[in-house]
Amino acid sequence: MTYSLNFAAVWRSFDLLLEGLALSLGLAFVAILAGCVIGLITAFGLISRRALLRKPAGLYVTVIRNTPILVLFSYFALPELGVRLGKIESFVATLAIYSGAYLAEVFRGGLIAIPPGQREAGLAIGLTEMQIRTSIIIPLMLRSVLPSLGSTMISLFKDTSLAAAIAVPELTFEARKINVETFRVIETWIVASCLYVATCSLLAALMRAGERRLAVPR
Repeated sequence: MTYSLNFAAVWRSFDLLLEGLALSLGLAFVAILAGCVIGLITAFGLISRRALLRKPAGLYVTVIRNTPILVLFSYFALPELGVRLGKIESFVATLAIYSGAYLAEVFRGGLIAIPPGQREAGLAIGLTEMQIRTSIIIPLMLRSVLPSLGSTMISLFKDTSLAAAIAVPELTFEARKINVETFRVIETWIVASCLYVATCSLLAALMRAGERRLAVPR
């Protein structure tokens, strides 16, 4: 018995795959923005001299980085505490919390790598600590961690496939739906995989272009 490839059924529903792809990108983009905020705040806590800030930040990073992402689904956990979120909101919150822990370590490394002289120069011209952080420290740190930030973005985009578990209509969910309706298993997943690979390659190319643009001239 031979299997004959037939992509016609998949092409008829290709618009659904594109809509799922767009939603996957949207989920990853919002999650990375929220994760950057969480990670940046946590990173400053990790390098703080105050144990009151450093220890909770370290505990958050340790717990989240050693917990499988599926366990963090607030869609299932929070209702038990009386808090109810929509499917998309709960998944974005999960990704943001998850990515924030990894980005905290990325940002911490970037902050440590900044020469102390940069802060001293800011103080010398009369800048406050907050102005030094927002105008000098954070921009320099972001420039140095951009490759890791890009990798995290790509990883989050791929992790959006987990949203299919709670029926969020992203790319994997739509591929499963087409698969069930058409029984074209191989064709459906070939097309879906190509969309994932093409999108990840595009994101990587954009991040490399950003790195070249922001690179310090030598």
